[in-house]
Amino acid sequence: MTATTPHGPQVAASAIPPEELDQLTDGIVTALKSVYDPEIPADIYELGLIYKVDIGDDRNVAIDMTLTAPGCPVAGEMPGWVENAVSAVPGVQGCTVTMVFDPPWDQSRMSDEARVALDMW
Repeated sequence: MTATTPHGPQVAASAIPPEELDQLTDGIVTALKSVYDPEIPADIYELGLIYKVDIGDDRNVAIDMTLTAPGCPVAGEMPGWVENAVSAVPGVQGCTVTMVFDPPWDQSRMSDEARVALDMW
């Protein structure tokens, strides 16, 4: 869980040991990088479509994500792809994905890796 302070977000202490939390985080990022928008040759993580990942003390993962466009043809399927990928990470008990469109996605959210893959410099 996070709380906002005048100095930015503050991360609450987790009941999950730090080493396990690091392993879960790495596994979740790897899983997210395995999901691609079929129309774009870059994964959803590098595209900046993942807005928030919360790992609960019960090891259930809640993800807020968006799409490059609200009318994306895989809008109905992509949350299931993300849930399946993240749920398969060892130690994750479950995953829920919420689609959000605020703030709207734009190209500034893409990583350098995605920009190279899409030749968007």
